[in-house]
Amino acid sequence: MKTSVAIYPGTFDPVTNGHLDLIGRGEKMFDRVIVAVLKNVEKEPLFTVQERVEMLREVTKQWEAVEVDVFDGLLVEYARKRGAGVILRGIRAISDYEYELQMALMNRKLEPQLETVFMLPGESYSYLSAKLVREIAHLGGPLTGLVPPIVEQRLRSKIT
Repeated sequence: MKTSVAIYPGTFDPVTNGHLDLIGRGEKMFDRVIVAVLKNVEKEPLFTVQERVEMLREVTKQWEAVEVDVFDGLLVEYARKRGAGVILRGIRAISDYEYELQMALMNRKLEPQLETVFMLPGESYSYLSAKLVREIAHLGGPLTGLVPPIVEQRLRSKIT
């Protein structure tokens, strides 16, 4: 199956500049990038799914080929439904790679036509994670350069 539709799945709680780095670079590689927000009942996110979708739509509106959507269940089923042939994933460290490799191999087992493309974040985002951003926000630390300004505002209002 040849396709140029990629899915970038995640919880995006919240979306960071590292996420945006991958989305922007992915948008240059693929005809369409679907940023798919996972509804994960096991996690207790800071932001609701709707809030995360709103923030993502706001910070990705500069890219016409980027779409924000929501999914639950198996990623391979969602990819089939959306006609995607690629899963886009970011890897910051070896610990990410071990987890992502296991997921990619399982996805390949479930859907052999679906490819996973790993991208390294820009160097300035290699340490950045949504979890760290939430911790810094909870402790009142500076978020400049870690998240877009609209996300920082939403974080500050959610935490205080």
